[in-house]
Amino acid sequence: MNRQTAEAPRRADGAAFTLIELLVVIAIIAVLIALLLPAVQSAREAARRAQCVNNLKQIGLALHNYLSANNTFPPVTVMPQGRTSQPWSGLVRILPYLEQGNLYNTVNWNSQYEFTSSPTLAMTRVGAFICPSEVNDTPRVGTSLIYYPLNYSFNQGTWFIYDPASNTVGDGAFVPNRAYTPAAITDGLSSTLAMSENKAYQANYWDTKNPSTLGVAPPTTPQDLVQYVGGTFDTNGHTEWVEGDVHEVGFTTTFTPNARVYTLVNGLQTDIDLTSLRDGESFTLPTYAAITARSYHPGTVSTLMMDGSVRSVKSTINLLVWRNLGTRAGNEVVSADAY
Repeated sequence: MNRQTAEAPRRADGAAFTLIELLVVIAIIAVLIALLLPAVQSAREAARRAQCVNNLKQIGLALHNYLSANNTFPPVTVMPQGRTSQPWSGLVRILPYLEQGNLYNTVNWNSQYEFTSSPTLAMTRVGAFICPSEVNDTPRVGTSLIYYPLNYSFNQGTWFIYDPASNTVGDGAFVPNRAYTPAAITDGLSSTLAMSENKAYQANYWDTKNPSTLGVAPPTTPQDLVQYVGGTFDTNGHTEWVEGDVHEVGFTTTFTPNARVYTLVNGLQTDIDLTSLRDGESFTLPTYAAITARSYHPGTVSTLMMDGSVRSVKSTINLLVWRNLGTRAGNEVVSADAY
């Protein structure tokens, strides 16, 4: 056999990769991935934020369609005086205007213990009530019912919510036992908060029974709130969209958006909300609440104004400006440049 033909054909010089060249290529690919990953994550966050804004716009449209049909905005809850109750929330009342008429038709409005009479409704996920960034988009299994959480809550004012003895209410746009017309929002619909984001499964203290008298000024810092800590602690805030309690479907402007309200719980620093008494659970004691607006979108919360517009409010907003936006008739002049 010819020696030349028996030998295997040789590769041309330089056609093969050396180990060093291969490592360089891998390193370049890793650098490109590292550069592209933040851009991909940013694009995903932008898409989630856009969907969140769209959810608020749908809710805003539903509120105004309710207004057109009933000549008022819906009450956040209705609690008969002289008895305790499990009140329906304002979100239940706007279901027909979110193309959820079938759900609305399951409501038993004549039941004394309202939302507990419709277990199927309580466990239903309504897409418009959930932010796509919510990390706990799961039902909560209670002792007798299964509930579904929410990410958009009503503006219930600065701090004081409701007094069952006198039927007086706080300064928000949505308060118990009231259904306001636009004329009652004298600060202007474009300058008054309607709803804001919240996080589901929020840690909170409830039924602290403190403060227990009327006229208590709101705490000025998160540290000032610690004196009212007590009662029951759980991590179930904003997990029941059907229920009208402020710690379920409300927020207050006690503190600025995304403010950290820390206290020690079982030795751990925990960011909390606080409600002195759940709405409808007493004949005599008032309800105060520090329920902070929170968002998964960095450095901001999306807010729905009473005129139906949606705005992004920075976490660094001045506290006085934030509180002024939360009042319905405080006669404050709030410039759009302030937030």
